[in-house]
Amino acid sequence: MDIDGYFNMELLIEQILTYGIVFILVLITIIIYLRKQKKASNLVEQKIAQAKIDGLHEPISLHPVVDVNGCIQTGACIMACPEKDILGIVNGKATTINASQCIGHGACFHACPTEAISLCIGTEKRGVELPHVNENFESNVSGISIAGELGGMGLIRNAVEQGKQAIEHVAKHIPKNHNADYDLLIIGAGPAGISATLTAKKHNLKAVCLEQDSLGGTVFTFPRSKIVMTSPMDLPLYGKVRLNETSKGELLKIWKDAIQKNDIEVVEKTKVESITPVNNHFKVGTKNGKEYSTQHVLLAIGRRGTPRKLNVKGEESEKVAYKLLEPEDISSKKIMVIGGGDSAIESAMLLMDNNEVSLSYRKDSFQRLKPKNREKILKAVEDERIKVFYNTNPVEINEGNVVLKSTVDESTQSIDNDMVYIFAGGELPSEFLKKIGLKITKKYGEAVLKHK
Repeated sequence: MDIDGYFNMELLIEQILTYGIVFILVLITIIIYLRKQKKASNLVEQKIAQAKIDGLHEPISLHPVVDVNGCIQTGACIMACPEKDILGIVNGKATTINASQCIGHGACFHACPTEAISLCIGTEKRGVELPHVNENFESNVSGISIAGELGGMGLIRNAVEQGKQAIEHVAKHIPKNHNADYDLLIIGAGPAGISATLTAKKHNLKAVCLEQDSLGGTVFTFPRSKIVMTSPMDLPLYGKVRLNETSKGELLKIWKDAIQKNDIEVVEKTKVESITPVNNHFKVGTKNGKEYSTQHVLLAIGRRGTPRKLNVKGEESEKVAYKLLEPEDISSKKIMVIGGGDSAIESAMLLMDNNEVSLSYRKDSFQRLKPKNREKILKAVEDERIKVFYNTNPVEINEGNVVLKSTVDESTQSIDNDMVYIFAGGELPSEFLKKIGLKITKKYGEAVLKHK
């Protein structure tokens, strides 16, 4: 072999060694990555298994559903979610873990780069009753639209966005000449209703907003110190509002400022009882007897129109309430909170500093709480600041006590008591909706927000 051949051979060997080393390094990197992914996937599967045991895997309201064929494992949905362990990745595809703790932020929906996530309500086994609403927020009754919680979007920021979008569509179709007093009548001054009213003003629509209680709707009934917003929202005619753990009072102040600055008409303490089509528009009747005529109606009311009653002896007593407004004004009382949802837990914890608080829950453990609430209530129980009676239902409310009955052995016990707060959810205002002709159906895992 001549000297050139020798050097060529040496160069070839050197190249083979270099490429071999690179190949081995790449192979090692791939193996480490795959092992890391497999370990992470196994951890998520363990969390899912535990969520099923804890009763947290099945969703109870709005929740993400992943199209596995569109998911490319970027993890953007997981990073965008403000909650913990709602989503995870198993075998390269996103999936839900503690689905029942999803509160419908919709951040995952917007973050997914391949639009592989839809927000759905209900499951194959458990249906949720909702009125029919199309992609433009129109109901089955021409001229009546729906936005916010009634249509399945309960989170404040999402409701604000829906109220705005619904009126953006309505504004394009309102005839210039009609016989009604108003172009638009908005029922409900909650997040969706306020946003809709501001958007109507932006489009120079003659509109009025009617609220059966006070400005803020359901938000107004929250305890004053309750945190109601943890993410920014874009309020029409007001701008981007950057919020971080905003209280009810702070949020109501923002809404009042927006309404006053834009000369918006909101009529409080006015409950709508009828919506009747008359000569190509609607006549809206209220409980106080006043009538309004309008070309279009937007329903921005909540799904829980009436607090659900327990139908037990003594429930009509003055000591019984279904909402907690000013916990700081209550002290030195023996209080029974009934329920195991977030509202019940939050109220109990707001009362525990200055009162003797007990909580009755019909199951053997809290199953569908926000992670922070779960952590706080278990700590409060451990510190003996709240006493929880699991597996119990109240069967009698007396002047000085509450009688609880065990769901296990039907034994009863009497608990000394001054005040009772019942948080058993609310009932869909079905009769009112059916009366005005709206079609109500049960949604079994159907998408209420999906990419077009």
